[in-house]
Formats: sequence, structure tokens, C-alpha cells
Amino acid sequence: MTRKEIKGLLNEAEKRFASEAKLILLKSGKVIFVGDTHGDLEATEKIIHRYLKSKNKLVFLGDYVDRGPASLQNINFLLQQKIEHPDSLYLLMGNHECYAMGSFHPADFWEGLDAELRQRYSEALSRLPLAVSMPNGIIALHGALPNVSRLEDINKIEPGSAEWHQITWGDWQESAGKFLGMDPYSGRPQFGRGWFKEIMSRLGKNVLIRSHQPDAPPTMYGKRCLTIFTSSAYKHYVPERTIAVVDLKKPVNGADDIEIETI
Repeated sequence: MTRKEIKGLLNEAEKRFASEAKLILLKSGKVIFVGDTHGDLEATEKIIHRYLKSKNKLVFLGDYVDRGPASLQNINFLLQQKIEHPDSLYLLMGNHECYAMGSFHPADFWEGLDAELRQRYSEALSRLPLAVSMPNGIIALHGALPNVSRLEDINKIEPGSAEWHQITWGDWQESAGKFLGMDPYSGRPQFGRGWFKEIMSRLGKNVLIRSHQPDAPPTMYGKRCLTIFTSSAYKHYVPERTIAVVDLKKPVNGADDIEIETI
């Protein structure tokens, strides 16, 4: 794409994201959840071509850039698809879309942009929604659950806030307790079983679908926390790229009620 085309794409995408709530409500159909793609354009294209049909909803759980070989192409392709299919494709915010909120490593996509394009991508991606809620008991987001009293309070979360950090940066550990401190190496907030049970009870949800943490067990907390990863960037942790398929007609009480497919 030319520079002019990229700017036009970002302008249209930013308008689209600005019109969406931070909490997306999906009420019918079949929903395909996609984990981190991290510049894995091959995985993204395969998913779009295979699953983006009129009755399906696609939810990408964040982290579209950095680490993979085709970050620029990956995010641009997803933005184009979002503009063409605004009510079938949803792109949630991951921590790698948040370069404007603070530097991190690796950030090869962001560091490869000039100052003007870095600013424009930051502005557009800062408007991404944060979570998806479904009436069959599922909530989906990038990392950990935010400390909110009600589900609707997710719409009030501001970038840079503690709740925003919980969603975009939070990790889960198979340990007792609630807040377990900050990881000394990654700086990510760590949460345990107590936090998961408390927030899920507040929100009235049965299962969390998330990505972000490739070294996490696929399921945790009695199979109520499902982690998927859809990039080739972490083959030493996740040898297969996975997605989750959910039929909104069926209640979901655990990961066994969700279909897992490999890409």
C-alpha cells in the first residue's frame, strides 16, 4: 500500500472503531475466536477466507503486530476486512496495540514506522474495543479480567487505567490468591484463582476466552479459563495455531462445550 492509501485506511478504521462500544455484545450465530496472530499473515488470511461468512462472527483477541514477519501487512489486511465486514469482524485491543501508552519489547512493527505513521497507527488502534460478551456465559478479552462491578462498566475503562492494564497486560497463574504482584521480568500483573472466581461471579459469566499468554495452560480453573494462540511466533510454547468456535444457541459452562480447531 502507498502512504496515502495507508492514511486513508487508518482514517476509515478509526471512524469505525469510534462508533463501537468498548464492550461488544454478540447475541446470535456462530462465533470464531482467534488468539494472537503477531504478524502471522498466513494464519489471518486462512481464517478470514475459511470462516468469514454471513452467519459467522469473527473475534480477534488482540496482538496483531510485532514478532511475526508480516506485521504491517497483517494489521492492514485486518483493518481492510473490518471496514468491509463491520458487523461480522471484531478486533479487540491487545497490549501490542498500545505503543502510545508506553514502550515495550519487542516492538519491531512500531520501531519500523516513521514518527508520522507511528502516531496515526497509535491513534487508530487506541480506539479498539476491549471485550466481547455473549448471553451463553462467555466473556472474551486479551489478558485478565478487569476490576469492575458490573459488565457494563467495561465501557467506562480508559486507556492507561488499572483496569485497562488488567485487560491488556494481565496474566493468569494456577495459584490461590487474587492479585499476585507484577512479574519481575515482563512487568505484567499476575492474577490467581481467587481473582478469577470473584470477577467472573460479579460479571455473571461461566467461561473466559483469552490469548496473550502463550506459556499458560490451555485451560485453567476447572476448564473455565481458555487460552488460545493463533500465531507461529511461539512454536516452542504453542506448536499448533488454535481457534475456538462457539455456537451461541448452546450454553457454555466450560471449555468442553467449546470446539477447538487448529489452523
